[in-house]
Amino acid sequence: MIETEYEKEPKIKVRGYGNQVWDDPKTIAEVLKTVLAEKAPACRNNREKNKRENNDGKRVTGKGNRILTVECYPGVRKEDVKELLSGLDYDCWIDADSCAYCDETLDSMMERELTDDRVFGIYTTHCLEDYFDMEKVNQAAEQAAAADGLVVICGTGASLIDEGDVLLYCDMARWEIQLRYRSGMPNWNTHNEDAPILTKYKRGYFIEWRLADKVKKKLFHRMDFVLDTNTKGRFCMASQAAVCGALEQAASQPFRVVPYFDPGVWGGQWMKKVCGLDEKETNYAWSFDGVPEENSLLLDFDGKIMQIPAIDLVFERPHELLGEHVHGRFGTEFPIRFDFLDTIEGQNLSLQVHPLTEYIQEKFNMNYTQDESYYILDTQKEDVYVYLGLKNGIRKEDMARDLKKAQEGGYSFPAEKYVNKIPVKKHDHVLIPAGTVHCSGAGTMVLEISATPYIFTFKLWDWDRLGLDGLPRPVHIEHGLANIQWDRNTDWVYENLVGQVEVQKEEPGLRVEKTGLHNREFIETTRIWMEKPVQMETKDSVNMLNLVEGTRIRVISTDNRFEPYTVHYAETFIVPAGVKEYILEPEKGELAAVICARVR
Repeated sequence: MIETEYEKEPKIKVRGYGNQVWDDPKTIAEVLKTVLAEKAPACRNNREKNKRENNDGKRVTGKGNRILTVECYPGVRKEDVKELLSGLDYDCWIDADSCAYCDETLDSMMERELTDDRVFGIYTTHCLEDYFDMEKVNQAAEQAAAADGLVVICGTGASLIDEGDVLLYCDMARWEIQLRYRSGMPNWNTHNEDAPILTKYKRGYFIEWRLADKVKKKLFHRMDFVLDTNTKGRFCMASQAAVCGALEQAASQPFRVVPYFDPGVWGGQWMKKVCGLDEKETNYAWSFDGVPEENSLLLDFDGKIMQIPAIDLVFERPHELLGEHVHGRFGTEFPIRFDFLDTIEGQNLSLQVHPLTEYIQEKFNMNYTQDESYYILDTQKEDVYVYLGLKNGIRKEDMARDLKKAQEGGYSFPAEKYVNKIPVKKHDHVLIPAGTVHCSGAGTMVLEISATPYIFTFKLWDWDRLGLDGLPRPVHIEHGLANIQWDRNTDWVYENLVGQVEVQKEEPGLRVEKTGLHNREFIETTRIWMEKPVQMETKDSVNMLNLVEGTRIRVISTDNRFEPYTVHYAETFIVPAGVKEYILEPEKGELAAVICARVR
């Protein structure tokens, strides 16, 4: 293992807009006061924002007051926002969440999507307003209209009551929400503080975040300001123009998202040293360093740092970021995911399988599945393995019986009787189309390259372990058996999934290799070994890359649209499709290699 300059808090230095960003609470309050005074109701110019329609068809229109609407992503601490806004001297505070259904009513309404499974639910097709009592919404709108002076409407769904004279959007990243769940925060508008983390996460993942993202996309160009609420006690507010300008810039240059790291029962020690993590932690199992749905962007406005969810860039600039054919196929979803799986000085991952496309569509309302691959970034020693595919000649009935017997307890599943152990070494690339039984073995550092639906993993066997919470880790035998492709045996694996490297170009100082993925998978990967600069093309697809060999490289624009960008060993970086052409330049006298993934 080598120590590196791995950057844990990569920033995007935004050009301009420094005077439209504020990180002092008193200044934030003063800016809002000033803008509210300027946007008096007499100057609304017949905006339809403040009109709400009752069930009887009557409309309620605001009087000569001023309304500040504070729309909150689920997980925002309203009490912190209320303290921030206390300097506004408002006359009326309306809690938007009080207009929504809560507790047992929400549980009942969400029951079908949440299912009785510990992990899996169904993506909701509902909208946020479906979970609101519209009679209460209309009453709140009437209260706002009748009030004198300044009215603040705050909470998730505040904009359903009135979009206001000034609209402030409180944003935060999903990873921060998960940390708050762990510290005891309940899900939106319910009191499940003591619920298991898996329960809270499932409710957020399948329902709450889907609802809130629909609202965010609708409001994005109506917002006046965006407030970063990710860090308790620290706020940063930017104008809508500043945020949009920053995202426009990000979509035209290489950038990194903010990685996060998490321990696990099988976790290892590699990332501690290479990524400069806390040595006091027992282990680190995962790192998400290329998952915009979960990661953040750090926007640097002349030293004022604003953190926003990276998915905002996908929502706001899908054409430039993803490319036309990728956007046309996936909409505002980022379809490629890079993450780390560290088992060096650790243990095997759980034996698992991912659902087939038709299965994930029919069961979970998801359009595509998690095809993936393991790029072996490093190994602890020479004799390490991945488990991949089934052995020649095994009987489906026998394996199913032994899996179910192991699930009942008191019996260890004989994995090596049924599943191939494939020896791997550094820089091997193992392909894993959905339906293939697999897991990484102990002693490997894996860069996992996959499609994005990362939650849909059907665990078959977990080596008699308990999770970090002391509970048996959930397994999904029936789901798994319904998706295992029993013809993917030893012969098939070696013919299709192992050693699939094809040299596409070779010359002094340069070798370009196609390393996958399997033709069932929509991602293609290319590895570039270089001792000299090499020109790259995005090919109308977002490019996601990782520096898998070498100290550092520079990413250089062919048309001077962005400043040279430095990437260090093991860092994942994104090049938007709209960049079209760029140059990778290694350090002089050093051999470097990147793995590049794009949508075919």
